[in-house]
Amino acid sequence: MPTAKLHITLPEDVWIHQVSSTHPNAEFRVLAAFPAEETGVGLLEITSSDLPAVVRAMDDDEEIVSLEPHEASAETALVEFETTEPLLLFSVQESGLPLELPFTVQEGVAEIEITASRDRLSAFTTQLEAFGMSFDVEYVREMVDSESLLTDRQQELLDAAVEAGYYDTPRECSLTELAEEAGVAKSTASEVLHRVEEKIIKEYSEG
Repeated sequence: MPTAKLHITLPEDVWIHQVSSTHPNAEFRVLAAFPAEETGVGLLEITSSDLPAVVRAMDDDEEIVSLEPHEASAETALVEFETTEPLLLFSVQESGLPLELPFTVQEGVAEIEITASRDRLSAFTTQLEAFGMSFDVEYVREMVDSESLLTDRQQELLDAAVEAGYYDTPRECSLTELAEEAGVAKSTASEVLHRVEEKIIKEYSEG
């Protein structure tokens, strides 16, 4: 199942675009979001060197029905809010996708990751366009399920290699040490890991 990372440009007439563009150094991190009857309710973590001005700009916007800030520090605050224009929330609802949180918004652009079938990803991008949102795709990656791809023996040795730090940078465990720990010959460990790596790389590249 693919994971896609998107940069979504929000409509200029929506509050989050206006506020984040007016305060380009502010970061809006969406921690929670869910639909109400005709609105959306969310929890934001806002980081800004001019935090009071950002919160005031939100509070002054007509699309913000209610707002309750909880200041955590001079430059960071948690803000509960309700809005009449939760466009991303509506978009994922229409496409049947779960909204993966958190995601960030800066200067009118939301950066999100979504894991779903290609059909649902396609439906989501169609909904974005329907709501007037353009987007760029940073990447689409296939998730590899190594447990269904490998034999039990291969999976056991791979798990042992990862746990021992064989794939760390720098390497924490040599092939000789790994083979001794796993109770197999060095040549056997080398051959098994080579087959594991070959299977995973081919599966990933063909996805």
